Amino acid sequence: MTTIKRAAVAALVAAAVAAPAVPSATAAPAYKCASSTKDIDDSSYDGPWPDNWKVTVRTCAARSGGTVYAYAEVSWDGASFYPVDDPTIFDGAKLRLQIKQSRQGTDPVVVERDFPGLEARLEDSTASGARSGTYRTATVSGRAGTAALGDSALFLDWHGDGRGYQRHDYPASPTV
Repeated sequence: MTTIKRAAVAALVAAAVAAPAVPSATAAPAYKCASSTKDIDDSSYDGPWPDNWKVTVRTCAARSGGTVYAYAEVSWDGASFYPVDDPTIFDGAKLRLQIKQSRQGTDPVVVERDFPGLEARLEDSTASGARSGTYRTATVSGRAGTAALGDSALFLDWHGDGRGYQRHDYPASPTV
């Protein structure tokens, strides 16, 4: 490399290091999250083994201009007396994720989406029958005025209990 090329490369490197950082136009918005854990009883089982599931839902929301983004993460530690990879624990399981406009009284829903893929994940187990795992929804987005939030509810329909979907509400994210 010639002396002139070395000097030019050194000058470019020095300029790049000394230049102030410019924020990226595509920087990810900062998410605000709320999380809670519930002990949920398997209403289809009344035998001698422990049957409660510890289910945590973390709901997050962020804003970029007039658009609000939200996602949720579900983690669980379920009962392990079921057969390995039992596909009959639930007749249905889903997480409902919403973006709401935060207002006095009832918050109107801006966007709502159900994630039924949770059922197969809940019924999956290790070879020893342990049922624990996590599930993250896709991110949903919608236009919302000031003070919007992400909200989620878990719906479980235990196989054979005849009660249909039972709703389990979790805390909404802080407003964004």
